[in-house]
Amino acid sequence: MSTPQWTGAADGRAIALRVVRERGAIDAPAAERAVADLLRALGKDPAEPHLADTPRRVADAYAELLTGRQFDLTTFPNDEGYNELVLATGLPVQSLCEHHLLPFSGVAHIGYLPDDRILGLSKLARVLELFARDLQVQERLTQQVADWLQEHLAPRGVGVVIEAEHLCMSLRGVRAPGARTITSALHGLLRDDGRSRQEFFALAGTGSR
Repeated sequence: MSTPQWTGAADGRAIALRVVRERGAIDAPAAERAVADLLRALGKDPAEPHLADTPRRVADAYAELLTGRQFDLTTFPNDEGYNELVLATGLPVQSLCEHHLLPFSGVAHIGYLPDDRILGLSKLARVLELFARDLQVQERLTQQVADWLQEHLAPRGVGVVIEAEHLCMSLRGVRAPGARTITSALHGLLRDDGRSRQEFFALAGTGSR
């Protein structure tokens, strides 16, 4: 879960929300032992020279993939009354499928219709990473980003689209390399107003829905 802490100016100007996502502590030695056990179960010898450091490397890799960075969600007063769509497209996204522990990766398009406050643009990518650094399914990840922005920014609307390729689908099972999954989540006017909804999907490059 995310644990936000308000910091910043008290005069109503720039406000920063310190964002830390709390998760269970990673037990690196236990993870290394588990990887060694997995290698043995797969008929490999973890003491073999080329595999001797593999348990540590794998444990370190998963720790990195599952640990998000804390950041300050900086917002500013919307002094100019800007009321059109703000959209960041092509944001890289990488996460881990919780069903097979294989990566999925692609791009996200995140937009919002401002109300009283506007957001530092880099923070859209930070919020995406906040939820992507976890064991995930793409549907949940998309919804979590949209819900979080709606709750903490309080805009007139939020839209999130994620397009990703899943290695659990490309490398195994149906083995369909290049297949991409598209998910979306909408709030406010981007969900309820047909014209705003169409504009969001058009500018995100996914067509109308």
